Amino acid sequence: MNKFRIFAFLIVIVEILLIVSVNILYLKQNNASDERLYLVEARRLVKEIEEKIEEQKPESFEIDKMSLNKYDSIVGIKEFVPGESCANDYLVEEIAGKLYRIEYEDEKSTRLPMYINISLLGMMIVTIVVLVYVDNKVLRPFHNMSNLSYELAKGNLSMPIKEEKSKLFGRFLWGMDMLREKLEDNKEKELEFQKERKTLILSLSHDIKTPLSSIELYSKALSENLYDTEEKKDEALQGIARNVKEIKGYVDEIVTASREDFLNLEVIMGECYLSEVMKVTESYYKDKLSVIHTEFQMDEVSECLVKGDKNRLVEVLQNVMENAIKYGDGKSISISFSEEEDCRLIHIKNSGGNLKKEEFPNLFDSFYRGSNSNNMKGSGLGLYICKTLMRKMDGEIFAEMDEGFFCVTLVVRKA
Repeated sequence: MNKFRIFAFLIVIVEILLIVSVNILYLKQNNASDERLYLVEARRLVKEIEEKIEEQKPESFEIDKMSLNKYDSIVGIKEFVPGESCANDYLVEEIAGKLYRIEYEDEKSTRLPMYINISLLGMMIVTIVVLVYVDNKVLRPFHNMSNLSYELAKGNLSMPIKEEKSKLFGRFLWGMDMLREKLEDNKEKELEFQKERKTLILSLSHDIKTPLSSIELYSKALSENLYDTEEKKDEALQGIARNVKEIKGYVDEIVTASREDFLNLEVIMGECYLSEVMKVTESYYKDKLSVIHTEFQMDEVSECLVKGDKNRLVEVLQNVMENAIKYGDGKSISISFSEEEDCRLIHIKNSGGNLKKEEFPNLFDSFYRGSNSNNMKGSGLGLYICKTLMRKMDGEIFAEMDEGFFCVTLVVRKA
């Protein structure tokens, strides 16, 4: 902000120097000119009077009553009387042996600099007003917010964002405050989840110790041949199997709890127009696909109110579209619609699908990646998230091959 003020100060200084330079140049030019208007017209007037005196008798020609309408700067002429005051500028010329005072007004030399100065001063005032406005309404509020993103990045989420009077940043600050509250809420949830996870792990660790101890005792007894009959040996083996099954149950419980919690797939059920959801998707991918030269076509969608979370539904469509771009051959992607009972079906097709039939049942499992993933980066969670979200919105998602195209269908319930 200090640099801007120095820059603004330099601009004002330059404009002041410009005004001074223009005035100096004008004055020099005006003073150096021998052909100023009043001098030219005075010579013309003297010449005209001398010609008329030659034509008439000098005593019968009244110079004082001569018409001066055709002269722009000459305002009067009369016999010169030394010491007599005069309100106008004048010069003295000799005509027919007498001295005459020719009065004039040099309007051009007085008004033109005034107009130039007024114009330049007006420009300087406008410049100062604009610079002050930018400093007060743009740079100063922005300077006050300069540490905002830095503090958020450090994790300082508890301090509320101060409201800014500047309307230019009102919506931005409102959005940043919402982001701060969201991050703070997520941080609290994460801490609570970490606490619950540690409690769960400690609890399950304690529970697992009992069957592990039993397995250890059974194994030790078998290794030392403490069981002298086959019946006792079978009982020991059955005890080991029973405890192994119990441990598997605890492990499955840990996996299920971890898988459901770490994604935090929260859905806020409501109603939204399907056309609005598709409009967001089309506006984003129309330009993106044109850049990578992938043909994109979306059928017209009629106004239809559907159940679900609008933001989550957009997220599901984005996941499916990103998969189509990532794993397709890049030639074409299309979106079409159909109806089935009380549901609206959204079909996303992409060319280049080469999955085997036996892979389809596992596509929506967590951490599963198909044979077409090759060395592409990914976690195998995209379609699993889509399926989880769709089911939470009372919908469904499935995939199939349709005439050489890989097709993912979203089933959305009508409101």
